[in-house]
Amino acid sequence: CYLFNAVFFFFFLSMCLNMCVFFKGKNGEPVPENFRVEEACLPADLNPGHVQVRTLYLSVDPYMRCQMNEDTGTDYLSPWQLSEVVEGGGVGIVEDSRHDSFTEGDTVASFSWPWQTQAVLEGKLLQKIGRLDGCSKVVGICGSDEKCQVLVSDLGFNSAINYKRQDVAARLRESCPTGVDVYFDNIGGSISDTVIAQMTEGGHVILCGQISQYNKDVPYPPPLPASTQEVLHTEHITRERFTVLNYTEKHEAGLLQLSQWVREGKLKVLETVVKGLDNMGVAFHSMMKGGNVGKQIVHVSE
Repeated sequence: CYLFNAVFFFFFLSMCLNMCVFFKGKNGEPVPENFRVEEACLPADLNPGHVQVRTLYLSVDPYMRCQMNEDTGTDYLSPWQLSEVVEGGGVGIVEDSRHDSFTEGDTVASFSWPWQTQAVLEGKLLQKIGRLDGCSKVVGICGSDEKCQVLVSDLGFNSAINYKRQDVAARLRESCPTGVDVYFDNIGGSISDTVIAQMTEGGHVILCGQISQYNKDVPYPPPLPASTQEVLHTEHITRERFTVLNYTEKHEAGLLQLSQWVREGKLKVLETVVKGLDNMGVAFHSMMKGGNVGKQIVHVSE
């Protein structure tokens, strides 16, 4: 049984752009007022190796909450700085280029895309965009009946559990009577403890995120209760952190495969779209509270 947390990623001086900045937090829940929009100008000329882009879409993701702390708890994430532009996953169009690999009109993506309507980026930061693995049963855990219905009716999950109003342990025993073999963990906390307690010997936890813990002053990954650590040890369950940035050499092949599955109707893409750069804070706040169905993105321009 495969379990998936569905609480859920890229010139001329007279031309100006919008940018968002933030005020830091440690404990507590981020709110839209933590962000502000300012206007600034792009450089008049492009340096060699740089590309000017127009932003189409920006991504907001749970890991960004860690970047609102002075110490992110990881070596691959840098803290956001006061009065500096926020960045994350983004997609856009090349408007001007002094890089041999990019020309005007190219669609490009990056994990280091500034929250701006237009931007100048180093070419090395950009990439051109160009039940499927044999799971016999897939179960989702999410926070609303609407999301449960989407998982089962639209995405083909075998079943879904609403953790806000159902007994997760009991429903999990019903959905996975022989135990959970693989757990894709995006949430952490008590829900993950419950899942791990019902995992099979030799099972595997893919540790992608811990959104339930991000508004707390705890290290990352957050410490596990002794009882959960004991289950991992006695049942020989592996629990490994998954960081997509460690697999950049596989991104192009992955995008091609995913695109093929989408065209063939084997993979469905669900998105919650908010319009306008000035609504980045609103989108981030909603995503952190589970207000999105599918991927939360912000539509910046056509």
